[in-house]
Amino acid sequence: MELKRPIKHAKIERDMTVNELVEAFSGCAFGAGRLFEAVDIYREMIKDRECTKFFGLAGAMVPAGMRQVVSGMIRDREIDILVTTGANLVHDIIESMGLHHYKGTDVADDVQLKHDAVNRIYDVFLPERHFTDFEEKMQSIFREIPETLSITELLSHIGAKLDDDNSILKSAYDTGVPVYCPAIQDSIIGLQAWLYKQTKPLNVDVFADMRGLIDRCYEAKRAGVMIVGGGVPKNFILQSMLVTPRSFDYAIQLTMDRPETGGLSGATLDEARSWGKVGENARAVTVYSDATITLPIIVAAAKSGKIK
Repeated sequence: MELKRPIKHAKIERDMTVNELVEAFSGCAFGAGRLFEAVDIYREMIKDRECTKFFGLAGAMVPAGMRQVVSGMIRDREIDILVTTGANLVHDIIESMGLHHYKGTDVADDVQLKHDAVNRIYDVFLPERHFTDFEEKMQSIFREIPETLSITELLSHIGAKLDDDNSILKSAYDTGVPVYCPAIQDSIIGLQAWLYKQTKPLNVDVFADMRGLIDRCYEAKRAGVMIVGGGVPKNFILQSMLVTPRSFDYAIQLTMDRPETGGLSGATLDEARSWGKVGENARAVTVYSDATITLPIIVAAAKSGKIK
């Protein structure tokens, strides 16, 4: 075996930019080397004008403070198709109403929090009363939408009713980016829709979105994906290529899950090559780290990399 690539040790300089810091990782190994590779792939992907860019968002990224990172990516045309969980959209709507998530602690007395009507998401606190305002907002929106529609159409209607340019749903509506949420019933949006349906007609066709998604996959000259976490958004994106003659040309996964259990969130992108979801010669990397750290670094470094 030839040894051609010696480790180049990172050097930290005063007043380094995010891009310069990541560039310093170019000759490093482990997570630092993977982070550099993720930035390099992401730069190439968003610079590729013929690439359709998918973004999968799982995990409590909005409560943790990543909302404007994602909405900024949408408005900067770095996302063409968004697939996310209902929970992230619930928290996006809550923030758009001027209601806040609060920094808390993971060592709180959860029984006392229950008595104080405060919900905990690891070290984030969310007042229970916010969901009363959320219910009023959602019920008023449901009264103004068609009786039959797809999930993307439902989310577009919701985005149109939000008055906050930092909102993920509002940004997607303004820019025409479709938002897919295949498990929307697994969220408080789903609970509110069910409550509304008890007295008024509402039919959300869960299969209606498939044609539009598959059409976009067929029409894509090249395709790239950034996956935060895994779960339903990851599978929904990757499986979309199974009925097309193509695969993803760029793939980045940000996760802390391991592959040994066979779960999708920890499944490697190399495993996805065996299915034909990720191309044989695709540029792909998985970064094992907290996505609240890696996602903003990747996006910031790419922006300061002077992409033309």
